[in-house]
Order: sequence, then structure tokens, then C-alpha cells
Amino acid sequence: MTESSSQQIELHGHPVTYHRMGKGPAVLLVHGITSSSRTWREVMPALAERHTVIAPDLLGHGRSAKPRGDYSLGAYASGLRDLLVALEIPRATVVGHSLGGGVAMQFAYQFPERVERLALVDSGGLGSEVSLVLRAATLPGAEYVLPLMVSSPLRGATAAVGSVLGRLGLHANADVKGMAEGFESFRDADARRAFVHTARSVIDPAGQRVDATDRLYLAAHVPSLIVWGDKDRMIPVKHAYEAHENMPGSRLEIFEGAGHFPFNDDPERFVALLLDFLATTKPAAFDDDLVRQLMLRHRS
Repeated sequence: MTESSSQQIELHGHPVTYHRMGKGPAVLLVHGITSSSRTWREVMPALAERHTVIAPDLLGHGRSAKPRGDYSLGAYASGLRDLLVALEIPRATVVGHSLGGGVAMQFAYQFPERVERLALVDSGGLGSEVSLVLRAATLPGAEYVLPLMVSSPLRGATAAVGSVLGRLGLHANADVKGMAEGFESFRDADARRAFVHTARSVIDPAGQRVDATDRLYLAAHVPSLIVWGDKDRMIPVKHAYEAHENMPGSRLEIFEGAGHFPFNDDPERFVALLLDFLATTKPAAFDDDLVRQLMLRHRS
């Protein structure tokens, strides 16, 4: 990803940074908690050879604004809708990683007419289990502990950050690469506050408290791809198998040996997989009657 692809737009009085590359059918890449659009830098150029690729920094992340406000999945989904409207992109294939997967599912639920396909990558929102690191962030006083994680001697020391992440059970190399950026962002007080508010909106000390599994049947009319690293220590791979079972017609791809960031472990395979998914499936055609029938069929 080059700096020249970075752009900024103001939405509701808040600057939102995003990267836009390529031409063709739109693909919206949604990053995870503490991350930013930079998380996609290894795969975005190749995807942009055939598609218009949009990768925003969600509010509270990266170079976007970090206001005091709503950091719920619904608010993030509405922000993505507003960005697509502003960019005159009516529909897109939505790819969400980690928290971004939960946002992607919420987006598909709130704005189904804007979703052509759905891809979930080591996604949140598919079960209660989540790493101790994120559960700890919801405890009282977490915002006062976070600065210690990037204070001297850890400040600016990627190797040291990697060591900390390793001790917390994260997969070496690729996960360290993916998470180190987030740890560095904790230097900023506004970013720390946004992180804590975001974490608490979806997680409590017992685990994830936002669960989309009771509505996954609604994905029957949307081509869906589930990608997971089988060594993920943040969100267990069993969520992938359970989601696949509950999402009719979904495609499941497990990256053996990969952790929470499979697109960092093997970016070429990830790009090839996503391009094949895009090329071999037809965009969803939103049908209100079909959604109504599905919901009535699944009444308790």
C-alpha cells in the first residue's frame, strides 16, 4: 500500500481516513480492534488489480478521528454505510477481520441491499470464547494499565512487543506483526479510550457477549467465505467450523499453522482464495420476501 492511496473524508464532523485502490467491483476491507487499514497492506495491491478496494480506518483507530461516542458494532456498520454513500459505491463485497468480522455481519444485517458477498476472517461475534488479553481490557481500570504496555523500555521496540505478545499466547511472527501496530497506538490517550470503549461494547470479563450465531441462517442468500488460522489464540478455530455449519452454502478455508492474521502468514494464498471466491460466486440479490420467509421459518 502506498501513501498516495491514503485519503481522508469528513463524515458527521469527524475525519475518516481510508485507502482506495484499483477499479472494478468494490471490495470493502474492515480491520480488527487496535488495528487499521494498514493491516491489509500485503494483500490490497493484488486485490486492486481487478477490483476497487476500499480499506478505511474505523473511528477510534489509525488516522481516523477518535471522538467520545458510540463504538458499538451498529455504529461502526452505519459509519461504513456512510462512507460508501459518500464515495458513491452502492454495493460491495465486505471482508471483515476479527472485530471487523463482527462489524461486517452487522453491516450485512442492517444494510443487506449493499452487500454482494461476505467474507469473515478469524471473526469475532461467532461464540463467547476470546483471549484473556481482550477480556482483561474490559476490567475496571484497564485504561490506566494500557500505557504501561508501551512505556520504556517497550516503547519503539518491536522485538520487545513481540516478546510480550508471545508470552500472551499469540502466534509468532504474523500475529506479532499484526498486533504490534495496535500496541504502539496505545501511546495516544484517545486511542486507548476508544479501544477500551470498543472492547467493552462487545466483550466482558466472561468473553464475547455479542453473538450473531442465531442469525447466521440469514446468510443463505449471500455468498459467504470463512477463513481462519488453525493456531489462532485470540479466537478459537472451532468458531469457524460452527459458523460454517450454520451458514448455508458457505465456503470454509483453514490456514494450517496460521494464527489470528492468516493474511499475514500467507498473503499470496489469501489473495488467490479471495479472488477465486469473487470470481466464482454471483453477487447477492437482496430480496425482502426471501429474508421474511427465512425469519418466519426459524421462529422459535
